[in-house]
Amino acid sequence: MEFKDHVCELLNTIDVCQVFFDITVNFDLTKNYLDLIITYTTLMILLSRIEERKAIIGLYNYAHEMTHGASDREYPRLGQMIVDYENPLKKMMEEFVPHSKSLSDALISLQMVYPRRNLSADQWRNAQLLSLISAPSTMLNPAQSDTMPCEYLSLDAMEKWIIFGFILCHGVLNSDATALNLWKLALQSSSCLALFRDEVFHIHKAAEDLFVNIRGYNKRINDIRECKEAAVSHAGSMHRERRKFLRSALKELATVLSDQPGLLGPKALFVFMALSFARDEIIWLLRHADNMPKKSADDFIDKHIAELIFYMEELRAHVRKYGPVMQRYYVQYLSGFDAVVLNELVQNLSVCPEDESIIMSSFVNTMTSLSVKQVEDGEVFDFRGMRLDWFRLQAYTSVSKASLGLADHRELGKMMNTIIFHTKMVDSLVEMLVETSDLSIFCFYSRAFEKMFQQCLELPSQSRYSIAFPLLCTHFMSCTHELCPEERHHIGDRSLSLCNMFLDEMAKQARNLITDICTEQCTLSDQLLPKHCAKTISQAVNKKSKKQTGKKGEPEREKPGVESMRKNRLVVTNLDKLHTALSELCFSINYVPNMVVWEHTFTPREYLTSHLEIRFTKSIVGMTMYNQATQEIAKPSELLTSVRAYMTVLQSIENYVQIDITRVFNNVLLQQTQHLDSHGEPTITSLYTNWYLETLLRQVSNGHIAYFPAMKAFVNLPTENELTFNAEEYSDISEMRALSELLGPYGMKFLSESLMWHISSQVAELKKLVVENVEVLTQMRTSFDKPDQMAALFKRLSSVDSVLKRMTIIGVILSFRSLAQEALRDVLSYHIPFLVSSIEDFKDHIPRETDMKVAMNVYELSSAAGLPCEIDPALVVALSSQKSENISPEEEYKIACLLMVFVAVSLPTLASNVMSQYSPAIEGHCNNIHCLAKAINQIAAALFTIHKGSIEDRLKEFLALASSSLLKIGQETDKTTTRNRESVYLLLDMIVQESPFLTMDLLESCFPYVLLRNAYHAVYKQSVTSSA
Repeated sequence: MEFKDHVCELLNTIDVCQVFFDITVNFDLTKNYLDLIITYTTLMILLSRIEERKAIIGLYNYAHEMTHGASDREYPRLGQMIVDYENPLKKMMEEFVPHSKSLSDALISLQMVYPRRNLSADQWRNAQLLSLISAPSTMLNPAQSDTMPCEYLSLDAMEKWIIFGFILCHGVLNSDATALNLWKLALQSSSCLALFRDEVFHIHKAAEDLFVNIRGYNKRINDIRECKEAAVSHAGSMHRERRKFLRSALKELATVLSDQPGLLGPKALFVFMALSFARDEIIWLLRHADNMPKKSADDFIDKHIAELIFYMEELRAHVRKYGPVMQRYYVQYLSGFDAVVLNELVQNLSVCPEDESIIMSSFVNTMTSLSVKQVEDGEVFDFRGMRLDWFRLQAYTSVSKASLGLADHRELGKMMNTIIFHTKMVDSLVEMLVETSDLSIFCFYSRAFEKMFQQCLELPSQSRYSIAFPLLCTHFMSCTHELCPEERHHIGDRSLSLCNMFLDEMAKQARNLITDICTEQCTLSDQLLPKHCAKTISQAVNKKSKKQTGKKGEPEREKPGVESMRKNRLVVTNLDKLHTALSELCFSINYVPNMVVWEHTFTPREYLTSHLEIRFTKSIVGMTMYNQATQEIAKPSELLTSVRAYMTVLQSIENYVQIDITRVFNNVLLQQTQHLDSHGEPTITSLYTNWYLETLLRQVSNGHIAYFPAMKAFVNLPTENELTFNAEEYSDISEMRALSELLGPYGMKFLSESLMWHISSQVAELKKLVVENVEVLTQMRTSFDKPDQMAALFKRLSSVDSVLKRMTIIGVILSFRSLAQEALRDVLSYHIPFLVSSIEDFKDHIPRETDMKVAMNVYELSSAAGLPCEIDPALVVALSSQKSENISPEEEYKIACLLMVFVAVSLPTLASNVMSQYSPAIEGHCNNIHCLAKAINQIAAALFTIHKGSIEDRLKEFLALASSSLLKIGQETDKTTTRNRESVYLLLDMIVQESPFLTMDLLESCFPYVLLRNAYHAVYKQSVTSSA
């Protein structure tokens, strides 16, 4: 109510004073007068659209009565206004009859501005609008115009003025041809106008409904209908062509200015004109795409809109970046030219009252006092007072009885308008950017905004401009107002969520393209694997021997590398398309290092980095192809090849985007060396550890696989049920090295710890068996030189086979670990040779008198580097965790000693086993008993380190017992029990060879070497016989 009263009072005052309005002369006065009328009209229309308005003011009055004890005194007037303005435009048409003279004069002054702005794209093109290079000779000349502020005036605002203004003073349409032409031109350009944000006003229907009840307006109604047809059929294509022209014009402008930013000074007007024109076209499309009654897909769906927004953002960035350049130019312009010209104009005025003269003189003095040094010193300029003085002066000099009439001194008005523009170039660049290029309207068209973004990503040629959409989110806060602070959070949250979504989608799209490229490269890399050359070798051999194999019609397999042979550069492969799409999208991601949206900083590159980390993690685990049901897994060497191909592609991303891909590798690959990654998902370390323990080593225990020392690999044995995998392909030197490369020292440590856990569980079971036979073993320990007593005692032992089987399993696990450790040492020696040699040197020179704790620390370091140690620190840790509270340390030590006795006296039983035959070809036994050598040495070393006993003494005792027991079977006559006696004899030699604590001299004192020599001779002779 108060606003309405003030508006009516002001309009009446303006009419009484007979104020002169001309947009080209008193720009600020005319613009603000027209804006006031449009704001008033818009407010009344919006008020009439509130459905429950009567109920709302009724409730307000009731609340007022309850609070203050009486109704609001303005309530009757407010209620009457609601009733009167049921049809707001009709009521206002009556209300504006006395104001029609002032309003029509202001509107008709647009005849020099609006038609010039509302031209077709062809007319713009012919005039080479916005082009800096069309006339190179004038490139450095300042862009000038008599109507500087009108050049970047919003076309949308002008159309609102014309359409609403002439509806309110419609009588002038019948009397003035200029007014009618302006009205018809505006009606043909648009179908709807924005009232507020996304609230629109359908102009043709509303105007027709208003004029249909006015007598003698049939001609105007026909004009409206003709204009509506023209708007529906031609406006869309006209605006589409304009956007097409503006894309190329803004691109040229942005390119030239990025190369020569100094041109921002003389050509600043072109920049703000370009921004304003582009902004108007984008807002027009946004509004009409949602509200056109007859939509044409071509005219209202612009898949290239991102490009136009992008070039707008580029121009905005140039203005922000080179603001000091523009300041420097216009400070000199104001002081050196504008001040001089204005002074001359003031001097030549025939009449100049004292007040006006003082204001004019202050303008000249303000401009004359400016200097470049102020810019260099970073001084903050503020010309708001000067601009406000000019506004006041326009008001003084535009009334009918003014002694200095602006209508008679148009040159002064035009000059001052130019000066005001120049002052804005010095102190109000940010405000000018908001005025000419603010696109915060997108905040209220979220669906259309997201749809445009999706279309941009789907079109490869437009994806390079996709960064424009997150950048637009930085505009949103400019649509907030200090009178409505509560919506700041709502709009701020929307800007953050949209910006986050856009950047996330861009990163996802880039990630998907990178993944596709990686898949292609992995396929190409897979073609180079050794397994694929078998067919080629076979064909070459057959060709040499002139054998005809295979079908005649079988196509020849393409060799790797064929895809790189180009016969025609026009042929585009899938990889070419992927690389092109990726480079376009990465340009967008790399366009800005960061952006600030509602005091939050977004870094586009970090989105890509995090998505690459997640995808790389999933891809590595996925490439293992682990199938829990069938227990299938990729060979480590093949996985390593794929991972390297993947990493090569990821490394090439640094050519497109400034991201630290090494950081991605470190984060992902280090997580893969742990049991679980940061998301709690299984890693390749856990998958391979699980597979080797549960699948490969379990089959070794079941007798389907044997460890071949000669080949340093586990090999499948011929059995009834063939295994689904070939153990050799997973455990030979190359595969173990590949595994070490993948898992790294941390992963191999985890593998070792898992192996040791299995060993400790076997040792726990062995200890139980020892406890069961503790009395017998204690007697045997002291009776090894009494054969008859030993034989009697041996018969009383129980679970002999179980002890040997469990010790063999321990041996197998330790053999596998030694392969893994050797592979790790080879890999680390290649990557960090100096560090490994230092660790090796450190280990080899531990003094014998060193404290065991210190020595164990050195062994732990050595073991982590893959070096073999006399005492395995991982095994010591695993076994020491088994100490039970109920048993004293002395008892534990005794059990450890008796365990060695148990194993020693049980060895002869192996001779009766058919599978215990030694094979010289594999340098071992098919039932893996050769692994006992490693098991005995390692277990003894670990147990007696824990119990602080003498390892050497205990192993000597073991050797004495074992040799005594084995010499006894030399006297046996039963062929069944001595079937593989010679093969078992060799175990003693293996134990001594494996041990760092025993010597051959010691063995010679217990077991004649001639027996070993004869045993070797016998097994070699037997192998030759069996092979023959």
